[in-house]
Amino acid sequence: MLYYLFDYLNKLNVPGAGLFDFISFRAALALITSLIISVVFGQKIINALRRQQIGETVRDLGLAGQIEKSGTPTMGGLIILSAILIPTLLFAKLHNVYVITMILATIWLGAIGFLDDYIKVFKKNKEGLKGKFKVIGQIGVGIIVGSILYFSDDVTVHKRVDADYKLQADEEFVSEDHVQNDGETYKWVKSDDMTTTIPFIKGNEFNYNWLIGDWHKSYGWLLFIPIVIFIVIAVSNGANMTDGLDGLATGTSAIIGIALAVLAYVSSHAKFADYLNVMYIPMAEELVIFIAAFVGACVGFLWYNSYPAQVFMGDTGSLALGGIIAVFAISIRKELLIPVLCGIFLIENLSVMMQVGYFKFTKKRFGEGRRIFLMAPLHHHYQKKGLHEAKIVARFWIVAVLLAVITIVTLKLR
Repeated sequence: MLYYLFDYLNKLNVPGAGLFDFISFRAALALITSLIISVVFGQKIINALRRQQIGETVRDLGLAGQIEKSGTPTMGGLIILSAILIPTLLFAKLHNVYVITMILATIWLGAIGFLDDYIKVFKKNKEGLKGKFKVIGQIGVGIIVGSILYFSDDVTVHKRVDADYKLQADEEFVSEDHVQNDGETYKWVKSDDMTTTIPFIKGNEFNYNWLIGDWHKSYGWLLFIPIVIFIVIAVSNGANMTDGLDGLATGTSAIIGIALAVLAYVSSHAKFADYLNVMYIPMAEELVIFIAAFVGACVGFLWYNSYPAQVFMGDTGSLALGGIIAVFAISIRKELLIPVLCGIFLIENLSVMMQVGYFKFTKKRFGEGRRIFLMAPLHHHYQKKGLHEAKIVARFWIVAVLLAVITIVTLKLR
């Protein structure tokens, strides 16, 4: 909202109003504001949760320090959601298609998680919202996001192609010939097709339409939307699985958010995209403001969520964090980097699937279920081995930083 005010003031030549034209300035304001909201107002929300006796019910799984966490305020994801949405509404261009998409996804996924937590806390139902209803909600997000990104005329990419490239029916040249250092020439082509970034491959781009040939002109959405749904479900559930130790999901999400901010900035900046030879995505620069608020919200929430936690985010936060990361990555055409960037979420998810699958297989074959890990998800396996909770979290963060660096480096590794 403030963007439009300062844009008006800038037209009146008010000194300093032009600062709001700079993405870096508005992103910094979003980051600072989200930190202030989550740290300053976070305590007020925690106190309100305590007064309402909205505490975590802990099942005794034989883990060190687990029983002591019983009664800790939950639903703290409300702090994260507030610290993301308020700065975004204040500093981003609200007519931007990518900003609209992220706001819708954040509210929708936050509502699903809130409903789950509400049933657990107020209805005293430990199971919360039934899994099938969670999945239906996530499918709804995938359909909305996939439809916007596929059908909106504002969603386009500019790709580098050889000078002798033959245009497709839905493409147009947007630049004259450019000369690279090696003397070869190239052009920029504008397209609304579903091109995405694929790591470690020459050319660094993959077009989903290749999978269905000429059918993409009429039925490409039948492929793209299910892909979006699968990614949203996988990443949001991965974040939910990771949220089992103080600060683990929050810190990991902040690290992932920083990497996504870098990817969004270079992808939305014509000169950086040209230099790095990656897709240029017009209008995606506003996503940098959103992700800055996201990082600030996560870091600010860590003030209260780090060991020993004063508040838990609950599904209100974890489902939203994972879904936001998934939708953001899809929006900047980096969803195929998710297995690397979100490697912590992936391995947590896989550890549960492997544990359950192996237990069922061995029970059917040998009459007795056996386990791969001492306990799943993976972070509980290390707890069972005697590692302190804070040490496990710190080491997972280190791995997350390593994966984030590898993800960014893939821009030049082909």
